[in-house]
Amino acid sequence: MAIASSSDALFVVFFASLACAVCGRPLVLSHVSFDDQSAQVIASMDLSTKQASNTTTEPSKLEQFQDRSLNSSKRQLNHLSSSCITGNPIDDCWRCDPHWDKNRKRLADCAIGFGRDAVGGKHGRFYLVSDSSDEDAVTPKRGTLRHAVIQTEPLWIIFSQDMTIVLKEELLMNSYKTIDGRGHEIHIAHGPCITMQYVSNIIIHGIHVHDCKRGGNAMVRSSPTHYGWRTISDGDGISLFGARDVWVDHVSLARCTDGLFDAIMGSTAITVSNSFFTQHNKVMLLGHSDEYVQDKSMQVTIAFNHFGEGLVQRMPRKFRGFVQYADAVTDFSRSSTMTTPIGRCTLLEAVLHLQ
Repeated sequence: MAIASSSDALFVVFFASLACAVCGRPLVLSHVSFDDQSAQVIASMDLSTKQASNTTTEPSKLEQFQDRSLNSSKRQLNHLSSSCITGNPIDDCWRCDPHWDKNRKRLADCAIGFGRDAVGGKHGRFYLVSDSSDEDAVTPKRGTLRHAVIQTEPLWIIFSQDMTIVLKEELLMNSYKTIDGRGHEIHIAHGPCITMQYVSNIIIHGIHVHDCKRGGNAMVRSSPTHYGWRTISDGDGISLFGARDVWVDHVSLARCTDGLFDAIMGSTAITVSNSFFTQHNKVMLLGHSDEYVQDKSMQVTIAFNHFGEGLVQRMPRKFRGFVQYADAVTDFSRSSTMTTPIGRCTLLEAVLHLQ
């Protein structure tokens, strides 16, 4: 393993990971600094995968998951020139193609972890968002982001230019959608933000979500054939409620009313990768509560993320289910990185803290 000190550059490539299953006890990591002393302390902890036997995730499945992820990444990268390889299997999968903008849907084959089966709009047509307005949440204008995400058919959503989209109400997404911000600066900000409620197969890539506000007490359309009354929302950046097969990649999130990223009420098969979190209190919530047993099947991968300055807690806050937390970089000066209650399971790999 390459061990980096706190004086090293911010972006670090891990040539190997320290892996440990953390089950059956609370885990709170504070000021995780990956120097030699920290490595020795972590290595000495009794964190055998045998402890996972009383959880909903069997040890054999943890091993199978690791093998599948590694083998899949190797297969994807075998045909690429070594000159473009960075060590990040997601980025190397599509960025090594100099004509990626003509083969955008290749991105759907690049996910890792539990959200790797999210196809988004891979099997649909492209939808070009050319209008940044959001004047009517019930009858959205053609060419707007809201009009795109509520459609029933699979869609790969791209943008005609740089945009700041101020939503009037929550953006209720329908299944089989990709929001692909590559090539432009796309901000969803200063209004209610993104909600996935009982939908599946969503990819969100390359956008900025920040300064999200509460919405609600209003009618909002969720599909071409349905709209309904929405009560007051929490003001999250990205909120999952009973959603599955979701991949969030290269998204920056900051300064929302409640959480930056919340996945609750049985949401599962999720990957959050290569994303940047900053300037917020409650960063990431995984699970509704310890009493909500439907969350026992939750499976989430959090990989290659940067937890930046101004964060306070919930990186993440996890209840039931299983979380793989891999290759995280943190550069805040205080706060707890991760908390998980007794009897829950987390696979922890290579967390670097920069001071």
